[in-house]
Amino acid sequence: MAEENGAAPQVRMSVLAQFVRDMSFENMVAQKGVTSSEVAPDIQVVVSLDARKRPADHQYDVISKYKVTSKNKANGETLFLCEVDYGGIFHVEGVPEEQLHPFLLIECPRLLFPFVRRIISDLTRDGGFPALNIDTVDFLALYRQEVARRNQAQAAQAQPN
Repeated sequence: MAEENGAAPQVRMSVLAQFVRDMSFENMVAQKGVTSSEVAPDIQVVVSLDARKRPADHQYDVISKYKVTSKNKANGETLFLCEVDYGGIFHVEGVPEEQLHPFLLIECPRLLFPFVRRIISDLTRDGGFPALNIDTVDFLALYRQEVARRNQAQAAQAQPN
């Protein structure tokens, strides 16, 4: 009815489920018996995203993958490695087809982020380190970087040797 009046369709989104698809934590300090008193952690967080259509109408899987590596600045040795694949099943309606891909890879992970941040915090604490609250992820910037990377890869393939 809104479309008949020239108005944009109403966007509706709901989270049907959230889940940990895969998770691991490796405490290298405990495994190697590192006893160095000179520990200055350097923490790197890498985030990647994936979205897929589900068989049901208007349903999508969105997976956020977080890889957190902590290394000792003094000698470069890894202190811990944490990997979490966290997913959500979303019901999305009213988003124009050309805007669906960015919507799934920006808005959906934004809703999941507080939950995965808590999981990573608990994992690092339970793994023997201070609880790590990762910084907020700019999913719009992450999406733009991925689009630019794909465009460069396509341009490189299109150029004759």
